[in-house]
Amino acid sequence: TKANKSTHIENTKHKSKEKTNKMEKIEHKMVAVNGLNMHIAELGQGSTILFLHGFPELWYSWRHQMVYLAECGYRAVAPDLRGYGDTTGAPLNDPSKFSILHLVGDVVALLEAIAPNEEKVFVVAHDWGALIAWHLCLFRPDKVKALVNLSVHFLPRNPTMNTVEWLKAIYGEDHYISRFQVPGEIEAEFAPIGAKSILKKILTYRNPAPFYFPKGKGLEAIPDAPVALSSWLSEEELDYYANKFEQTGFTGGVNYYRALPISWELTAPWTGAQVKVPTKFIVGEFDLVYHIPGAKDYIHNGGFKKDVPLLEEVVVLEGAAHFVNQERPHEISKHIYDFIQKF
Repeated sequence: TKANKSTHIENTKHKSKEKTNKMEKIEHKMVAVNGLNMHIAELGQGSTILFLHGFPELWYSWRHQMVYLAECGYRAVAPDLRGYGDTTGAPLNDPSKFSILHLVGDVVALLEAIAPNEEKVFVVAHDWGALIAWHLCLFRPDKVKALVNLSVHFLPRNPTMNTVEWLKAIYGEDHYISRFQVPGEIEAEFAPIGAKSILKKILTYRNPAPFYFPKGKGLEAIPDAPVALSSWLSEEELDYYANKFEQTGFTGGVNYYRALPISWELTAPWTGAQVKVPTKFIVGEFDLVYHIPGAKDYIHNGGFKKDVPLLEEVVVLEGAAHFVNQERPHEISKHIYDFIQKF
């Protein structure tokens, strides 16, 4: 067994070295889009798949899927979104410049810049990226061949109450989205804790219960992940995120939440509109979004299909939590491939 064990360790080392080599082939470039200097990571040749990350993440969240899908003959492109990572030019002091119309505008301009000869591209998105992708498909369905969204299902616009008020009504003032609203407040609380500790807490959160940041309690209110680090997030990977967020701070990402009320106002024309793009939706069984009151009923009992008539598949991954593309990289990559290769 000792021999077996050392062979296994060698194989694992070989695999991770192989993966590191493939990761090193990812190209990085800056593209001028919509008033920003946007950083993109790119790998492979073929039909373009645009990957959109969530909060508090980066292009790097898609590292596994990029390698897998490039090997399957696709061109994988993942930007750092407005206010994140190496993308510069976003007016951080003005949350109104982070509305859903700005975010979708960035994506449309990016597609013009990187895929001018492709009428439509595949879009794969997670968390905030998924919200952007739903709205991209609402505003510009002509741009999207097929969509794979993770974690955040379509949220039809409530004509009587904005998203922040709605969540406040369900969860109260301590819910993270309520706590993110006042410019500078959460940043001041985060500052003494440090980017690495914050990211570790959030990225390894596995609780289906909502995320609370009671005032003055910082991150202590959030229970630690059951293992030192979730098995899928190495110290080295965590450091990649931490280094970027130490440079940029969290304001860019938090501004997406601060712009929710203005986004709600601006999207009034799309109240009741359907998403008419072929779609697959994947969510982890323990994802906190999946456990928002009413979500499961909406996803499984006809509401979702009514709003997204071309919804072809809903996958609930047993035992997985919110950051499912990193926690279950191979499964997610395979799910993406199985769906998009039909088009």
